[in-house]
Amino acid sequence: MPGSRAGRTSDATGFRALLSSVRYEVLPARTTEDKVLAHVPRDVVVTVTASPVKGLEPTLDLVGRLAAHGYRAVPHVPARLLRDDAHLKEVVDRLREAGVDDVFVPAGDADPPAGAFDGALPVLRRLSELGSPFARVGITGYPESHPLIHDDLTIQAMWDKRAHATYIVSNLCFDPRVLGDWVGRIRRRDVVLPVHVGVAGPVQRAKLLALATKIGVGESTRFLTEHASWFLRFVTPGGYSPDRLLARGGKALTAPSAGVAGLHVFTFNQIAEAERWRRALLDRLSD
Repeated sequence: MPGSRAGRTSDATGFRALLSSVRYEVLPARTTEDKVLAHVPRDVVVTVTASPVKGLEPTLDLVGRLAAHGYRAVPHVPARLLRDDAHLKEVVDRLREAGVDDVFVPAGDADPPAGAFDGALPVLRRLSELGSPFARVGITGYPESHPLIHDDLTIQAMWDKRAHATYIVSNLCFDPRVLGDWVGRIRRRDVVLPVHVGVAGPVQRAKLLALATKIGVGESTRFLTEHASWFLRFVTPGGYSPDRLLARGGKALTAPSAGVAGLHVFTFNQIAEAERWRRALLDRLSD
């Protein structure tokens, strides 16, 4: 990393902290549990996506099994997949019984919604009314423009949801300048929740293409297929490297004022590869 030796040392220390507070996002596929058990240490948070096609059941089932194995497992509970208040209470009871104390609440992509909840804020408010049953509640941030919502509105939404949430997970972003600018903007708007920066892990092109063809319904995979130019970054040789993204992010990600609590790694179920990459980068930063 550029700059003085002291600056490089500071950046390395900051990135080690981010890599040590990593979250792995996985898809609830048939082999996911075995992959997590084989490759992910128990101190790494595992988040499990949900899709409109499969519904919440595969997510809740996998989260329960991972929690039983000793993981801090975090379900995605999209508002637009909840049928009604009774369904929300059923989900809350099931997760609490499994020992889950952390949920991620996006709006979700179901169109039309399964019930009365058309966005995350009503669900977050209802969880507060239910006595805040989870110690940690995550919401989505959008460093790059949302295809349907103006940038200022997405930041306003974070402001509206801040009283009901404990952290933000930023959506996938490949531009370190955009990412740094976004963090600065939300801090200037007095959004002080800690941010987990969303980055794509090291992706093998053939496996990603096979996953997109085979599954095609996970939030992560659908996100890529809906953003063709971003998908090309993965399938073009030399087109994407998480190392380069982090190195170019520099102080925008590691400065204390940024409030970045860790990395949220989109694994696309290439879980072994993600953990090998993390361990290798930690080793390099320690040299």
